[in-house]
Amino acid sequence: MDGKETLDKARERIIETIAQNIHLYGLTASAGRQYGTMFFHDEPMTLDDMTEELGMSKTSMSTSVRALAELKLVERAWVRGVRKDLYQVKDDWYQSFINLFSIKWRRSISLHSVAVRKSLRELEQLNNNPDLSEELKEIVEMDISKLKYVRDYFEWLDRLVDAFEDHDIFDLVPLKEYDEPEKK
Repeated sequence: MDGKETLDKARERIIETIAQNIHLYGLTASAGRQYGTMFFHDEPMTLDDMTEELGMSKTSMSTSVRALAELKLVERAWVRGVRKDLYQVKDDWYQSFINLFSIKWRRSISLHSVAVRKSLRELEQLNNNPDLSEELKEIVEMDISKLKYVRDYFEWLDRLVDAFEDHDIFDLVPLKEYDEPEKK
């Protein structure tokens, strides 16, 4: 096997691994292949470049690149004299993870918090009802206790997301320092 074949094989292994794991970001395997292909290109790519390289339709490439851009995994690029839209992978995988983690968990926190607050309010009003039977009062108090636990959990999770967004997480789990290779 010559050097070019070895390089291609090593890259293809990574591209396929990205394709297999991109579902964690809510994306399809084809979007993962597109991302992996863009990752190894030093220059921004057009949809035509991606279509030619991957053998997929331009419509599919457009849909995938839009989904990748919404998750802030790729961004539009500008090159003087090029009229077509160009895209490139964002270089900061740590920030990409933080963006995804934050987007997904903020939504979940918000949904749960609203539901818990509303249910707690209703249950506390019910618990203050003098006509409530002792048996039902006991169940309501247990549910209130459970919901306060859930509320505390989501408050903690909110602080965790803050730690990611503020990069305080790196104080707990430091980044490995390395020298970046020089781009040609």
